[in-house]
Amino acid sequence: MIQNNNNQGGKREINLQQLAQNFMSGMQRHFDMLAFNLASRETVTEASYKQIAHAPRIMPVPAQHQNFEQTQAYAHDLLLKQLVNDALNLAVSVMHNAHFFLAMVKCTEGKPELASERQHAAEALQKAFCEARFDQKFNLLEENYSIRCELEDTITSLGFCLQALVESGGKVGSAHLDENGELSLEFKAVSVPAEKEAQAEAPAKLTEYLKVFREGDYVTFNNKELQLILVTVSAFADSLFKSIANYTQSMQEKN
Repeated sequence: MIQNNNNQGGKREINLQQLAQNFMSGMQRHFDMLAFNLASRETVTEASYKQIAHAPRIMPVPAQHQNFEQTQAYAHDLLLKQLVNDALNLAVSVMHNAHFFLAMVKCTEGKPELASERQHAAEALQKAFCEARFDQKFNLLEENYSIRCELEDTITSLGFCLQALVESGGKVGSAHLDENGELSLEFKAVSVPAEKEAQAEAPAKLTEYLKVFREGDYVTFNNKELQLILVTVSAFADSLFKSIANYTQSMQEKN
């Protein structure tokens, strides 16, 4: 926990545990809303779509009204872009929050209170971090705090996925590929042994789920993969919070 002066001359506490809890609670809300949207999309029928669409007996442009299949496809594409964009925004948000805490710890040298001049130094570090390019943020965390982000490659690949979705209709190009000619994402998932899948309390373990695109492929994810995107961002955040705790402890022990 760190105390810093706010603009009203008082003190504000920055608690790492509370920061982590608030972020992970927000991740759960995103996950729940995605599950609700996926369930709604899976259960909607053509009859119910027509009934609701025609209920007002008037439309903005009736001649351009999309049929059930067209709207299903459009809804999927919209959800895909929105989810990938939200996932990246969440990853950037947790990195910004994490860096602010790290900058405070570094400038206080692990002490609980922050003097005015050191607060200004922390704010300058934070400003530079927020203004840095997405890929540079990972470098700054490693260079200034010796923190290497787990799942950095997957978060970066999500950025390329969004770029493809926005700029080329989802088609993967050469600029999106790594040295192996792939755009790969390693999601966190849960694995249950096949012989125990039918058991209600079957033991499960955390594992990796690999999704690979190559040049000319179109970025698309099934329902499970969409959910694993959010699970993976949560794992990325959890690892980052643990790294902050370790850095804070090392600073306190050093001083």
